[in-house]
Amino acid sequence: YLLKPVDSDTLAEAVWRAVDLGGSMRRLRINALAHRASDFEAARNAALAEALDNALSASWMAFQPIVHAVSRQVFAYEALVRSDSTLGSPSVLFDAAERAQRTHELGRTVRRKVAEAAAAAPPDTLLFVNVHASELNDNELLSDSAPLSKIADRVVLELTERSAVHQVAGLGTRLARLRRLGFRIALDDLGQGYAGLSGVLQLLPDFVKLDMSLVRGIDRSPRQRSLVKGVAQICSRDLGIQVVCEGVERAQERDALVADGVHLLQGYLFARPAVGFPVPSW
Repeated sequence: YLLKPVDSDTLAEAVWRAVDLGGSMRRLRINALAHRASDFEAARNAALAEALDNALSASWMAFQPIVHAVSRQVFAYEALVRSDSTLGSPSVLFDAAERAQRTHELGRTVRRKVAEAAAAAPPDTLLFVNVHASELNDNELLSDSAPLSKIADRVVLELTERSAVHQVAGLGTRLARLRRLGFRIALDDLGQGYAGLSGVLQLLPDFVKLDMSLVRGIDRSPRQRSLVKGVAQICSRDLGIQVVCEGVERAQERDALVADGVHLLQGYLFARPAVGFPVPSW
């Protein structure tokens, strides 16, 4: 503080000293906040890593049948990862792996477990395995010595339409290599949200799976039924792509789809995902 009377030079010196001190305090506060944020980030990353380690060690595979509704035969089984951990939900598990930049590790764990379970699968059935787009950059997926590659002729790699496949370097080359190994490609969740048909043209898959939002209540919606029928006809007749409809829960939905020529169906009407290879009900 200053005592009156104060000359201008003394006042100016005191003001500049106060400004300098205030700046120093602000810098100290900012540095302290930065250190606290850094400590928090480190603790959060450590907790995420531990939770992911536990989830991977406690992971297991459930399987849900994809049926041919006319012949009443099992066409394939979709492998679905589960975990007896705090990251038990598949979406939470994949989100955690992505945030921890360990998507490749999760993908390798899933593929290894599917390969181990394949010996018990019914003969002449395919296995659909979900693959995150970033896994296409994992050279282990493309290796002919990888566990899943040894049964590639029975495996359909299922890519979600929402995945950033456009970020995969050399996408066409990698897909061609997977096909040479014997893998087939499926495009998952076609029609979910704002997703369009661009993924079909980009990937030229062997299968497309229509999202359950297009299937639920299809017997009660003529417009919805016309849309699904049109997409199925374009895919199967014009592009040579087999169509699978997900989320079939009612007999009326099944009957409407079969009447419109869509025969590969998946949903709780037939079986829920379970350990082993559940036998569908009709």
